[in-house]
Amino acid sequence: MENMLFCWIFFTLGWTLIDGSEMEQDFMWHLKKIPRIVSERTFHLTSPSFEADAKMVLNRVCGIECQKELPLPSLSDLEDSLSFETVFENGTRTLTRVKVQDVVLEPTQNVSVKGASVRRKRQVYGTDSRFSILDKKFLTNFPFNTAVKLSTGCSGILISPSHVLTAAHCVHDGKDYIKGSKKLRVGLLKMRNKGGGKKRRGSKRSRREANGGDQREDPKDNLERAKAGRRRKESGRGRRVPEGRPSFQWTRVKNTHIPKGWARGGKGDAALDYDYALLELKRAHKKKYMELGISPAIKKLPGGMIHFSGFDHDRADQLVYRFCSVSDESSDLLYQYCDAESGSTGSGVYLRLKEPDKKNWKRKIIAVYSGHQWVDVHGVQKDYNVAVRITPLKYAQICLWIHGNNANCTYG
Repeated sequence: MENMLFCWIFFTLGWTLIDGSEMEQDFMWHLKKIPRIVSERTFHLTSPSFEADAKMVLNRVCGIECQKELPLPSLSDLEDSLSFETVFENGTRTLTRVKVQDVVLEPTQNVSVKGASVRRKRQVYGTDSRFSILDKKFLTNFPFNTAVKLSTGCSGILISPSHVLTAAHCVHDGKDYIKGSKKLRVGLLKMRNKGGGKKRRGSKRSRREANGGDQREDPKDNLERAKAGRRRKESGRGRRVPEGRPSFQWTRVKNTHIPKGWARGGKGDAALDYDYALLELKRAHKKKYMELGISPAIKKLPGGMIHFSGFDHDRADQLVYRFCSVSDESSDLLYQYCDAESGSTGSGVYLRLKEPDKKNWKRKIIAVYSGHQWVDVHGVQKDYNVAVRITPLKYAQICLWIHGNNANCTYG
């Protein structure tokens, strides 16, 4: 039953039902010319205190109707928001000013549902439609293997051999870096291998031999070791980890990039539009990662649906997958009612579309899940689960963070 469910989810969502029959739609990744973001100058800043508390809900979010009233941002405003902080493993911090080139400023485009009812439940809406991914065949294969867990309690997604994309508020509250982010770690799922204990025992014997194992051992020492082994065995009864259960391989973070639009340093509310961050791992991984894509309009989504997987706090380190329809959109945000609990914030939202001039379909990340927020819609405070879209400008910025220059960031 589980296999049939996932086959339906991942291989038929490129189709829609029209008048009772299946018809293939023109859902494709359309390459777009990406604006150029160029690093202009880097300044050293004072080291952060790393004392902020994790803050998942913002004080104020400008909703769909509110955004329609906002003036078009100037080029200098964009350059200020897209300038970025980098905090390094040793706690030092820099600010990099950028220049934006080849950008066409367009009015904000919004789609909203008039007279939509006000939701009262938070994060899980009505029937819980989440799926816990328990089968290791799915956990260790694409796309589920791209999901990671942060030591601060959030989720993220692998976007290169050394980089993880997540939400900015998972490491920074808009004014300071949160507690625990100075020694930030990323957990990659791995499976417990059969016979792992034997290897460890063997390695101890090897070390003993290397340290003069030919020397005669005291029988009393052997007796004490045997008693200790029995005690460990007895104490472990009833809570033995099942073979094949996933665990996390933790890797330190080398540095973290956050857009200045989020890290305002007390000069105003953090802007939800910039709730994304990039983590560079100290040690590269060998897993298959997911590429970035430019977020298309709602009408270009197969079935109007998005997908993401994360480590929701209420499911004890299980990887939780969900897919759902997008309700509203703005130029920078996707508003939806995807069932999700805390812990899933920072997950990569992705789509599966056809590649241009090819027959194969490809998944790409088109947004970062930011979590539950109250927003102003038609003068009414409504709660949504919100995701920050990957726009051409954000694509260019993240690409710059990954490569260190914009040479590989021409099209996306």
